[in-house]
This record gives sequence, C-alpha cells and structure tokens, in this order.
Amino acid sequence: MATTYKTIVVAVDGSKEAEWALKKAIEMAKRNGAKLILSHIIDLRGFTTVEAHDYALAERSEQYANDLLKRYQSEAVAAGLNDVETDIAFGSPKVKIAKDVASKYKADLIICGATGLNAVERFLIGSVSENIVRHAKCDVLVVRTPKE
Repeated sequence: MATTYKTIVVAVDGSKEAEWALKKAIEMAKRNGAKLILSHIIDLRGFTTVEAHDYALAERSEQYANDLLKRYQSEAVAAGLNDVETDIAFGSPKVKIAKDVASKYKADLIICGATGLNAVERFLIGSVSENIVRHAKCDVLVVRTPKE
C-alpha cells in the first residue's frame, strides 16, 4: 500500500469550489513531491443548441480554459511546485475526469470540489464529484468550500 501520491489530478472549472480544490491539491502535491495535473473539461452538452457551423462558442470556451489553466499553473509554480501540467479535454466532466484523464496520467489521486447542486438536481443528473468518486480507479478527495 502506497503512503504517498505521485500524480495528482485536480479538476478545475473556475468556480470557488474548484479554487479550494486547487489550493488543497497544491499543498498535497508539495507534501508528496507529486506531479500536479490541472484538468479542465469543456462540457459539450452546452453546445447542443448551437448550430454546427458556429465555432465561436467552442473557441471562446477553449480560450477561457487555456487562460484559466495558465493562471492556475502560475499559482502552483509560485507556491513551489516544479512538475505541473495542464490538460484540456472535451466531453462530459463526469466521464472524462475519472476515466480518461486519470488513466492518461496514471493518477493515484483525483481532487475535485464539491458541487452546489440541490437534492433534486443531484437526483436528476447527479453531481460531477459523485460520479468521479463512483467511477475512479484511484483515491478521490472531494473538497468542500468553507462556510464564510
């Protein structure tokens, strides 16, 4: 049984919950001497009503993801991490993070923020963090945003 993590994936989307997850991920990566993978999934379900020839929305989403990950990567490096990579993928965050991103990097820990969905929304669609916990083949840490 391993007592340290070598590769940590943190799922980020720009939300307050994701920022707390990033802070925890940076500290865990520093303590473990681990590689940190910053992952952002561009959810394609939001594009279903957009006409096929309208690529502007997809381009803006990808630019947002690049800017976000660049800022988070700078934050991680400024905090003392040397091995930080970014990963952008398209698809459902519920599926991509736990199955594709984690296996691509051979992650032994995924860190994500808890969602703010209410009970009805969780029943109807389920939360991203819940699906990551259910389907990941490695440890998962769900970070809750402190109450202010």
